[in-house]
Amino acid sequence: MAAVGFCGDWFIFTCDKKLVALDSKQNRESFVFDCSTAEKKPPKNTKDDNNSDGGATEESGSDKVLAFAVSPSGKLVALTDDTKRLVLFRCEPSWQCISIRWVVRRCTSLMFSRAEDELLASDKSGDVYSFSVVEPQREGELKMGHLSMLLALSMSPDDKYIITADRDEKIRVSHLRSPYNIQSFCLGHQQFVSALLVPPGLPHWLLSGSGDGTMKLWEYESGRKLQSLDLKELEETPSTEADKHKKPTVCRITSSPDARHVAVQCERVSSVQLFTVDREGEEKLVPHSRLSLPHCPLDMTFDPEGRLWVLMDSGDVPLQMYTHRRDSWECDAESPELNRVTEAFKPHWETLEASTRTDSRFEHLYKVSFDNVTAYLQKKQQRLEEQQLKRGKTQRPNSNKKVRKETSEAGTRSST
Repeated sequence: MAAVGFCGDWFIFTCDKKLVALDSKQNRESFVFDCSTAEKKPPKNTKDDNNSDGGATEESGSDKVLAFAVSPSGKLVALTDDTKRLVLFRCEPSWQCISIRWVVRRCTSLMFSRAEDELLASDKSGDVYSFSVVEPQREGELKMGHLSMLLALSMSPDDKYIITADRDEKIRVSHLRSPYNIQSFCLGHQQFVSALLVPPGLPHWLLSGSGDGTMKLWEYESGRKLQSLDLKELEETPSTEADKHKKPTVCRITSSPDARHVAVQCERVSSVQLFTVDREGEEKLVPHSRLSLPHCPLDMTFDPEGRLWVLMDSGDVPLQMYTHRRDSWECDAESPELNRVTEAFKPHWETLEASTRTDSRFEHLYKVSFDNVTAYLQKKQQRLEEQQLKRGKTQRPNSNKKVRKETSEAGTRSST
């Protein structure tokens, strides 16, 4: 998984088995963490691990980074990989690996609490575990579970609610300290929910993206839907006839630090849709512009100054930065920060570039739909025809017997 983010002035990207941090402001030495050379799980836990994850062991993992998260203060970073490690780092004043722990099943997302005392991890089986940040060696505690795979995780800014989204189109809002108490459900998506965001400065808003090609705005505490945006309608004219019927899958929703701008990325779409937040009167999102990119974006993030960085599937131009000026977004190709990061970034990217060209992350999550009524009627008609055919076969022998009987009785009467 190729992903980017900012931890203070540090530009962070993950790809394949590595997490790399580059200082965007100063010429400091980069930090590289390679999961393939990290601490292995103690053999004594291998048996338990087999039982908990369908027989998979740490040896069967690929060490690929699955998810990472940055704490609200920008002082902590966490990652999890395919070998089921959970690694916690401190990045200020200098990078340091605090702990390596183990999750029960492979994770889909990570999230720090606002107080930064807790790290939440959702996994593919639908469970959420809580890991202490204050006690970095302490094992995780099961907090809650879904009946379906969890795909996205968020929290309210006051650490009161935990918000989870799954493959079965549900968004659940639960009390963090007692997750068995469900506050609300945000229901309305027609496919799996793949992205969640509570924008900074808008503590009662929740943005959700889905495989149904829509982004929705919720007042999550009540579960009330405020707005629904069909991203297909905001696209330019599709390039092919087949594209007209494809629903874009939302894979990333991110917000500028001041919450004035929201960017939405869809899988395998060579553009980014930008919105502005209208706070006058009825609060809502207003489509602003669409950034056409030279290559498909792999991930994107805002930096602390509100500039949008986009990681693209390209060896020549892997990074682009956009700045908001005079009510429009402009490509800032000559930015000193961009040039500094790109120069330090490229050597890592060249060795990892091929691993980013993977199949769809979401294609296997779509549910296969079929027409039950049509299939039922076809089978019913087939049964009726078969029954009529059987009746016809049984009636013909009976009618022959009746004719023979009548002929015999007539012959008997004539002889008498």
